[in-house]
Amino acid sequence: MQSRYRQVRLAVDGLDCGSCAQTLEESLRRLPGVVQARASVATGDVFIEWDTAYVDEDEITAVLHDLGHIVREPTSEEETPTTPPAWCLHAPLLFGVGAFVGGLLLSWRHTTPWESVAFALAMLAAGAPIARRGVQAFRRSRRLTIDALMTIAAIGAALLGEWGEGAAVVVLFAIGEWLEHFAMERARHSVRSLMELVPDTAHRLLPDGTTETVPARALRVGDTILVRPGERIPADGVVVAGQSAVNQAPVTGESMPVFKTVGDPVFSGTVNGEGVIEVRITRPADQSTIARIVALVQDAQSRKAESERMVDRFAARYTPAVVVGAIVLAIVLLLVGLPPREAMLRALVLLVISCPCALVISTPVSVLSAISGAARHGVLIKGGRALEALGRVRVVAIDKTGTLTRGEPRVTNIIPLEGDRETLLRLAAAVEARSEHPLARAVVAAAEEEGLAVPPAQAVRTLTGRGITGVVNGRTVRIGTRDLFEHIPDIAVDHLHRLENEAKTTMLVAQDERILGIIAVADTIRAEAKEAVAALHRLGIERVVLLTGDNETTARAVAAQVGIDDVRAGLLPEEKSAAVEALHAQYGAVAMVGDGINDAPALATADVGIAMGAAGTHQAIETADVALMSDDLRKIAYALRLGRAARRTIAANILFSVGIKLLFMALAIPGWTTLWLAVLADDGASLLVTANGLRLRRVRG
Repeated sequence: MQSRYRQVRLAVDGLDCGSCAQTLEESLRRLPGVVQARASVATGDVFIEWDTAYVDEDEITAVLHDLGHIVREPTSEEETPTTPPAWCLHAPLLFGVGAFVGGLLLSWRHTTPWESVAFALAMLAAGAPIARRGVQAFRRSRRLTIDALMTIAAIGAALLGEWGEGAAVVVLFAIGEWLEHFAMERARHSVRSLMELVPDTAHRLLPDGTTETVPARALRVGDTILVRPGERIPADGVVVAGQSAVNQAPVTGESMPVFKTVGDPVFSGTVNGEGVIEVRITRPADQSTIARIVALVQDAQSRKAESERMVDRFAARYTPAVVVGAIVLAIVLLLVGLPPREAMLRALVLLVISCPCALVISTPVSVLSAISGAARHGVLIKGGRALEALGRVRVVAIDKTGTLTRGEPRVTNIIPLEGDRETLLRLAAAVEARSEHPLARAVVAAAEEEGLAVPPAQAVRTLTGRGITGVVNGRTVRIGTRDLFEHIPDIAVDHLHRLENEAKTTMLVAQDERILGIIAVADTIRAEAKEAVAALHRLGIERVVLLTGDNETTARAVAAQVGIDDVRAGLLPEEKSAAVEALHAQYGAVAMVGDGINDAPALATADVGIAMGAAGTHQAIETADVALMSDDLRKIAYALRLGRAARRTIAANILFSVGIKLLFMALAIPGWTTLWLAVLADDGASLLVTANGLRLRRVRG
């Protein structure tokens, strides 16, 4: 049975201020059957979910058009939006500006009735669209929007005979809106450029060896495509023929191309080098890595930063309070004997500054700039909350296996204490073959390399954090850490100490109650690990801590090589979470860095969970607050630096926005400012906070 509920994301024109977004959301939610409506100023789109039994799409688009918005994207692949040409959209503003300038020229030469006519024409031309939006917004949402307030101010000025002031209000406001739209489009460009990374077409291979050109969205899992030199790869897949160096910078932020050959994964949006490769599709277009990146950047606005939530709560009360304040001011000024004309003008100035546009937009534009800029560097930040949390981090906790190390352990030592070396490895591989743990895979790989016949194991059971047990040829085989065994021979203890001091992970192997020997495994420390830890210290991070389930000696040997002096070893998964909580209680905000899968509890406990190597797994993208698309540990310092810059920018924007409002409130009461100056200040503040937020795109990776 087909669901009655439908979801759609529409890109709309004119969604350039926080008040616009709130009005649009409330207007849509008033429609019967609308389940949710989320408008994002930062991305310029609206997400709508509705019950088709109560409302249809035409009614939804009617609301958008009534509020002055134009749908810029089709709602289905077959439809094409009809958008008026740019000159048609801006003609009223251009005529209004011309009439306003004409009125100014006439008034400077000498006062004539014609200047009032020119100003009136300017008000009508530039103000009619504003008035229409204000009326429709009030009808749809019962909100006094900035459009309605500007209309009231302009009409009030005209009724008082101040035609020039009234014209200045609507003309300057309309110009400010256009400039805001231009500035916001600059911010949105980063997101749109991500969408443009994927080519529109692909060369699909046919059974007879020829190719056909098809839309990239038509590719299906299992299709094989041909990618020529210099072309972008249209979908996620695996190389089945050929070899080439692929530029993965658009997805992972890696500066150097990565060599790909048969069996290697490739990602949509990356650029093929000089070789010709054949790729078998493993994910449909809408589930590709680049599609997930775009979706997360778009959805990030629904995960609001705490500062944004605070501003939204404040703004909801601010505008009604100032409107009431303007009415009270007019009454008080009349009671103290001020002429009605002067009292009304001062009240209108207060009315003009009652919409907190700059304040509402101060956080989302900064968040969008930071998140989209980070995505270009291969760092996915899932919303403003995670971005602000990055800026508060005082401690970074890092897992060892797969994070500080490459996660590709190899067997280095096989030491039999009883029996022979082959029997020891064969029994260990028999049990470990049933495990997906990296150490288990290393043991199985060693047995395969030596060509050993591995017997089957039954009743295999994982002992979390300690090892694994199973039955081989009717006898119990146990493999694990010291904690798994009660009595360990002195000779085994000596071997364990020596191997662990060499930064190797050790496993004891026992058959029934007899310890047969020791298998040691080593993993390669990432080349950039020491540099990454040093960068964290330079950033002022108070503690960099190694959390691992490995033994103390091995953990400290690894930590010493990369410059970490705080080690918490021998931890079970739940104990890692407890360690994160303890670090938070002692130092403050904690970032936990892991693989996004085995460290899920600790990642969830931390103030910020950072997953490594997320390009190859959607699970890592979903579980963490921040996902590093590559395995480059140096991106951690970049993410923290960006978070701090974002917090400073957001705080500066909020303080500036509030300061401008308070200043003009103070100037309005004694009559030391004019309507047009108040409008100019309001629009100017919005433009300045937008420009300041855009600077976050330039934070270096």
